[in-house]
Amino acid sequence: MTIDLTHPAPAADNPGGDTPHPRTLFPHKAFGPRLGSTVAATLAAVVSLAPSLLPRDSLTQGVLTGVLIAVALAVTALSRRLVPHRVRAQHGPREAEARWLAAAVATAMVAVSATWAHHWQNALRAAMEVAPIGLHYWLEVLAGAVVTASILVGGATGIRTLVRMAGRTRSIAALATAAILLAWGITSVVSPSPDTASASTPVATLDPGVSGSPISLVNWNSLGTQGRRFVSIESSGSPVRVYVGLAAAADDESRAALAVRELERTGGFEREHLVVAIPTGSGWVDANAVQGFEDRWGDDVAIAAQQYSDTPSWVTFVFDRDAASRSARALVSAVREHIATMPPDQRPDLHVYGQSLGSIGGSAVFDDIQPGLCDALWAGPPAGSVRTDGATVLANTSDPVVWWQPSLLWSPPDLSRAVQDAPVPTWLPVVGFLQTTVDLFTSLDSAPGHGHRYGTEQAQCEPAVS
Repeated sequence: MTIDLTHPAPAADNPGGDTPHPRTLFPHKAFGPRLGSTVAATLAAVVSLAPSLLPRDSLTQGVLTGVLIAVALAVTALSRRLVPHRVRAQHGPREAEARWLAAAVATAMVAVSATWAHHWQNALRAAMEVAPIGLHYWLEVLAGAVVTASILVGGATGIRTLVRMAGRTRSIAALATAAILLAWGITSVVSPSPDTASASTPVATLDPGVSGSPISLVNWNSLGTQGRRFVSIESSGSPVRVYVGLAAAADDESRAALAVRELERTGGFEREHLVVAIPTGSGWVDANAVQGFEDRWGDDVAIAAQQYSDTPSWVTFVFDRDAASRSARALVSAVREHIATMPPDQRPDLHVYGQSLGSIGGSAVFDDIQPGLCDALWAGPPAGSVRTDGATVLANTSDPVVWWQPSLLWSPPDLSRAVQDAPVPTWLPVVGFLQTTVDLFTSLDSAPGHGHRYGTEQAQCEPAVS
């Protein structure tokens, strides 16, 4: 018996044999993922797996991949809504096969990208002496991407449903309330917590040459967390470290005047070298730099710093980066004025040091930087934000702070002053900006010598020009 598969037998309730072919049951439906969604999600996944500057943990990679996929799907859905229905492509009889073929090709592309990313991540880890990744890493990335994308897509769908049900006015009010609560939460996170350091800290054990000691003009409690860390760094000699915190005086000029008096008290102006260290936005001065200066010059160096902010450095960079410049000008000007009153043969060599945002503040005090004189030392300076001609610059090629600036969207970074410490990814428009932006969040997680971490070599300046 021969069965004609091209003409199905009539159904019992359709004796006329008019049962449509399965493909004609849903003439306007094609099964499988949409072509546009497949292309968008694939491109998003491939971009998320592009080479990074720093080793990336599975959670960060998974969240990044999930966020980009969700954004790509949202853009695709919006584009589909903006196209009039009458001009949308009609589904042909082979649309389902095309969709599944596209999905298969997309899966292969993502697999190839993940394989390349695997080799790149392990190359970075080998250069930075970090344990390599394995299969479990990619399983965690996959899980993180699926969960993140599902939450975002589901959340967007839920919000759209609520807007439809509640109406535009109520929805706007609800979103405004949510925005206020979110802003309050962010403020709570980035604002400094109450200073709970106890006054019972063994202040009496501090060297008399540091601020906060029993005979200091700067009270221990006014130093703040970062100031206490600065003066408490271990030393094998007799350090002179002056730190004036935000609470010590009302404004930059008053703090600078106090710093000068404190330098006089400690004998800082009598030392051969005087380093003005411009802190980062939180008030932090790198202990590696302090140890580097004191290892290099021993008891012939004094270090002075003045705080201008106590929020995370990126917050100060975004909202008030000029604070670093104002504070640096006030302190360096006050120090220079005092040095000018000293006999020429007794004046210390003045050096200005700054890391990250501190280098922006330090750069603002110079009308001209004499090359080779160690006047200016910058570590990890933000791209395009400081004067580097004549300065000693220490920058890692893996430091995203050295790369990141808006022009990275369309032009490669200037790494001419950077030291290659790890494989350097090929710059790609937009992609390079995106990957560098993500790397900023983990720039301090590396060991000194990689990322935005620097070692005692920060104190080494270029030899003087003969």
